[in-house]
Amino acid sequence: MTTAPLPAQRPRELNDVRGWFPPLDQVLFEWTLDRQEARGLRGDLLEIGVFLGKSAIFAGRHLQDGESFTVCDLFEGKAPDEANRAESTKSYSALTRAAFEANYLAFHQELPRVLQGPSSLVPGAVAAGSCRFVHVDGSHLYEHVHQDITAAREVLRPGGVVVLDDFRSEHTPGVAVAAWEAVLVRGLRPVCLSTQKLYATWDDPTAMQDELIERFRGRADCHLSVQQAAGHRLVRLKSKGLAAPAFPQSRHATGEPAPVPALRPAAPGGPARGRGAARRVAADLLPPVVTRAVRRSRAARRAANGRG
Repeated sequence: MTTAPLPAQRPRELNDVRGWFPPLDQVLFEWTLDRQEARGLRGDLLEIGVFLGKSAIFAGRHLQDGESFTVCDLFEGKAPDEANRAESTKSYSALTRAAFEANYLAFHQELPRVLQGPSSLVPGAVAAGSCRFVHVDGSHLYEHVHQDITAAREVLRPGGVVVLDDFRSEHTPGVAVAAWEAVLVRGLRPVCLSTQKLYATWDDPTAMQDELIERFRGRADCHLSVQQAAGHRLVRLKSKGLAAPAFPQSRHATGEPAPVPALRPAAPGGPARGRGAARRVAADLLPPVVTRAVRRSRAARRAANGRG
């Protein structure tokens, strides 16, 4: 059975975007990124697996001048192997790149750089040592998560943090195996554990953990526990009504005009030639709502210039 495409969304606030990004992880994303920025750490952002863009929209607010944000997802593209195809068909067959981009542009003026395809594209597209923050939320299959963790280690710079989603969900044992294998034998060091995500680094996490413990100790809205396992200090956090950080409303709530993204590059067969070809590329690749906005803008300019 084929799943019908998801209807176009017009989110007015972040919570209107479908996805699994609870308040505790929003708080931890913001705390981690703010902490890096306060200490002068610069570097790019990377997200592997974006679903409809909820966490990417959130992280995108933290881009500093000169930094870039890359996201990678199959979207409606072809999976690299049979197991990944089955996973994508079962859980994500209705998702499209257009839906992600429409959601992202509801909150931001520009899209991140989008790699449409398997996460194996990342090492060749993201420079080694260029990132300060990597969120891994793609395939749940062990082989792919192992590969994504390897990619994260290569692209992170000193002081960088990787966040692994679904590391302990009952339906994602492959993520759990890959995550704890990285901790036990690949040098990954946990910073903290939320209900859904493992925050970790290849650096010494002691200072970050001390600050987290100080911040959450004794709070009524978040349970804190500290355990020791296999030589690692494990800081565990669980929300007890924790409020999400404030986040600006989208342009749909404020009445701002939608931005028109730059045309994507032509297909590998060669660059499109001439204005007619460029328009055909736009019609093929841009979300319909953006294509209509471009056409209305061109018609208005023609009318103003007396070219009707």
